Amino acid sequence: MKAKNAQRILTFLIALVWLLNGLVCKVLNVVPRHEQIVSRILGAEHARTFTLLIGTAEIIMTLWILSRFQSKLNAITQIVVVATMNSLEFILVPDLLLWGRFNSLFALLFISFVYYNEFVLNKKLNGQNVR
Repeated sequence: MKAKNAQRILTFLIALVWLLNGLVCKVLNVVPRHEQIVSRILGAEHARTFTLLIGTAEIIMTLWILSRFQSKLNAITQIVVVATMNSLEFILVPDLLLWGRFNSLFALLFISFVYYNEFVLNKKLNGQNVR
Protein backbone atom coordinates (compact mmCIF):
# COMPACT_ATOMS: atom_id res chain seq x y z
CA MET A 1 0.00 0.00 0.00
CA LYS A 2 2.89 2.37 0.66
CA ALA A 3 4.18 2.06 -2.91
CA LYS A 4 0.72 2.84 -4.30
CA ASN A 5 0.42 5.99 -2.17
CA ALA A 6 3.96 7.04 -3.08
CA GLN A 7 3.18 6.59 -6.76
CA ARG A 8 -0.05 8.58 -6.50
CA ILE A 9 1.72 11.46 -4.74
CA LEU A 10 4.67 11.42 -7.14
CA THR A 11 2.33 11.27 -10.16
CA PHE A 12 0.41 14.27 -8.82
CA LEU A 13 3.62 16.25 -8.17
CA ILE A 14 4.99 15.48 -11.65
CA ALA A 15 1.67 16.55 -13.20
CA LEU A 16 1.73 19.72 -11.08
CA VAL A 17 5.16 20.66 -12.47
CA TRP A 18 3.83 20.39 -16.02
CA LEU A 19 0.65 22.32 -15.16
CA LEU A 20 2.49 25.17 -13.44
CA ASN A 21 5.05 25.47 -16.22
CA GLY A 22 2.41 25.29 -18.95
CA LEU A 23 -0.45 27.33 -17.52
CA VAL A 24 1.19 29.77 -15.12
CA CYS A 25 4.60 30.34 -16.68
CA LYS A 26 3.71 30.18 -20.37
CA VAL A 27 -0.02 30.61 -21.08
CA LEU A 28 -0.63 33.24 -18.36
CA ASN A 29 2.90 34.62 -18.92
CA VAL A 30 3.56 35.05 -15.19
CA VAL A 31 7.22 34.24 -15.89
CA PRO A 32 8.15 36.26 -19.03
CA ARG A 33 11.58 34.60 -19.12
CA HIS A 34 9.94 31.56 -20.76
CA GLU A 35 8.82 33.64 -23.72
CA GLN A 36 12.28 35.23 -23.92
CA ILE A 37 13.81 31.75 -24.16
CA VAL A 38 11.38 30.81 -26.94
CA SER A 39 12.11 34.13 -28.67
CA ARG A 40 15.83 33.53 -28.64
CA ILE A 41 15.63 29.93 -29.82
CA LEU A 42 12.75 30.11 -32.33
CA GLY A 43 12.72 33.81 -33.23
CA ALA A 44 10.97 36.87 -31.86
CA GLU A 45 8.34 37.22 -34.58
CA HIS A 46 6.10 34.40 -33.33
CA ALA A 47 7.49 33.89 -29.82
CA ARG A 48 4.17 34.49 -28.05
CA THR A 49 2.35 32.06 -30.33
CA PHE A 50 5.01 29.37 -29.87
CA THR A 51 5.04 29.97 -26.11
CA LEU A 52 1.26 29.53 -25.98
CA LEU A 53 1.51 26.33 -28.03
CA ILE A 54 4.25 24.95 -25.77
CA GLY A 55 2.24 25.89 -22.68
CA THR A 56 -0.87 24.23 -24.09
CA ALA A 57 1.15 21.08 -24.86
CA GLU A 58 2.38 21.09 -21.25
CA ILE A 59 -1.21 21.34 -19.98
CA ILE A 60 -2.13 18.41 -22.22
CA MET A 61 0.85 16.52 -20.77
CA THR A 62 -0.65 17.15 -17.31
CA LEU A 63 -3.91 15.53 -18.37
CA TRP A 64 -2.08 12.61 -19.99
CA ILE A 65 -0.07 12.01 -16.81
CA LEU A 66 -3.17 12.07 -14.61
CA SER A 67 -5.07 9.75 -16.98
CA ARG A 68 -2.34 7.08 -16.63
CA PHE A 69 -3.12 6.16 -20.27
CA GLN A 70 -0.07 4.41 -21.79
CA SER A 71 1.97 5.50 -18.81
CA LYS A 72 5.24 4.00 -20.07
CA LEU A 73 5.00 5.93 -23.35
CA ASN A 74 4.09 9.01 -21.35
CA ALA A 75 7.14 8.65 -19.08
CA ILE A 76 9.45 8.12 -22.05
CA THR A 77 7.94 11.17 -23.77
CA GLN A 78 8.44 13.30 -20.66
CA ILE A 79 12.04 12.18 -20.32
CA VAL A 80 12.83 12.90 -23.99
CA VAL A 81 11.08 16.29 -23.95
CA VAL A 82 12.76 17.47 -20.74
CA ALA A 83 16.20 16.22 -21.82
CA THR A 84 15.88 17.81 -25.27
CA MET A 85 14.50 21.10 -24.02
CA ASN A 86 17.12 21.43 -21.31
CA SER A 87 19.96 20.47 -23.64
CA LEU A 88 18.90 23.18 -26.10
CA GLU A 89 18.58 25.76 -23.32
CA PHE A 90 21.90 24.72 -21.79
CA ILE A 91 23.64 25.34 -25.12
CA LEU A 92 21.67 28.26 -26.57
CA VAL A 93 20.35 30.40 -23.70
CA PRO A 94 22.03 29.57 -20.37
CA ASP A 95 21.91 33.26 -19.40
CA LEU A 96 18.08 33.19 -19.40
CA LEU A 97 17.76 30.13 -17.18
CA LEU A 98 16.81 30.65 -13.53
CA TRP A 99 19.92 28.83 -12.29
CA GLY A 100 21.98 29.11 -15.46
CA ARG A 101 23.61 25.87 -16.48
CA PHE A 102 22.76 24.39 -13.07
CA ASN A 103 19.20 24.06 -14.41
CA SER A 104 20.39 20.82 -16.00
CA LEU A 105 20.77 19.32 -12.51
CA PHE A 106 17.14 20.06 -11.73
CA ALA A 107 16.13 18.62 -15.09
CA LEU A 108 18.07 15.44 -14.30
CA LEU A 109 16.38 15.24 -10.91
CA PHE A 110 12.95 15.64 -12.53
CA ILE A 111 13.80 12.98 -15.13
CA SER A 112 14.86 10.69 -12.28
CA PHE A 113 11.51 11.19 -10.52
CA VAL A 114 9.60 10.41 -13.72
CA TYR A 115 11.73 7.29 -14.32
CA TYR A 116 11.42 6.10 -10.71
CA ASN A 117 7.67 6.65 -10.66
CA GLU A 118 7.00 4.69 -13.83
CA PHE A 119 9.74 2.11 -14.08
CA VAL A 120 10.39 1.33 -10.40
CA LEU A 121 7.23 2.06 -8.42
CA ASN A 122 4.87 0.99 -11.20
CA LYS A 123 6.82 -2.24 -11.75
CA LYS A 124 6.69 -2.92 -8.01
CA LEU A 125 2.93 -2.35 -8.00
CA ASN A 126 2.38 -4.53 -11.05
CA GLY A 127 4.43 -7.29 -9.43
CA GLN A 128 2.11 -7.10 -6.42
CA ASN A 129 -1.01 -6.90 -8.63
CA VAL A 130 -2.08 -3.80 -6.70
CA ARG A 131 -3.07 -1.42 -9.46
